[in-house]
Amino acid sequence: MLKLIKLEMRKFRIMSYIRAAMIANVVILGLICFISLNTEAKDEMLFSSYDMVFSIIDTLVRGTYIVFASVLISRLVIDEFRERSITVLFMYPIPRKKLIAAKLLVVVLFTLVADLAANLFVGFGFAVLNLFTSVIPESLTWSVAAKSLLTVVMSALATSFLSLIPLYFGMRKHSGAATIVSSLIVVALVCQNVDGFTLYSVIAVPIGLALLGAVVAYLSIRNIEHVDC
Repeated sequence: MLKLIKLEMRKFRIMSYIRAAMIANVVILGLICFISLNTEAKDEMLFSSYDMVFSIIDTLVRGTYIVFASVLISRLVIDEFRERSITVLFMYPIPRKKLIAAKLLVVVLFTLVADLAANLFVGFGFAVLNLFTSVIPESLTWSVAAKSLLTVVMSALATSFLSLIPLYFGMRKHSGAATIVSSLIVVALVCQNVDGFTLYSVIAVPIGLALLGAVVAYLSIRNIEHVDC
């Protein structure tokens, strides 16, 4: 399985997506810094605590990488079915389920690692900014950092699986557009943030959506051995 994952990453040039993710992280950090400095200049306090700002960062990162995952699903899975190039892949003496599972694992692992890396990068960048500007009056303590890190890890795990939900809509008509549009709908549902509160704050929501994503992935490959491509 590990070899298949490496082959898929090389085949679809995963480094180009990693570079795009790095650019997205810089943009998110720049957006957070701009909003913070702009509100400070107007003597307003948008962020009242580190918990709030880390929650907002996590929300922005989550939305970004759910869409990233849908693009990966479109490239790795949907496009191959639409262009029927998947038939060549299925000619190899490797179970079809294993081939599709390797593709989906690339999506899950990319989303998980990218989500964690983005939260750490943007969170650290904001903390450095706050040292010089005091956007947030309180100091960042180890307890707040540890609590936020645990939240980010749990959120990233849930996001990596719920990002598979658009696969269901894409596979129905083998449509990359449907995959990406459905990911935007998912983002609209799970990335609303009101004063630091999101649906992700209700533990049952990310767990339920992550399970739904896993079920979607299973259903998509359950009968793949008998599908006529």
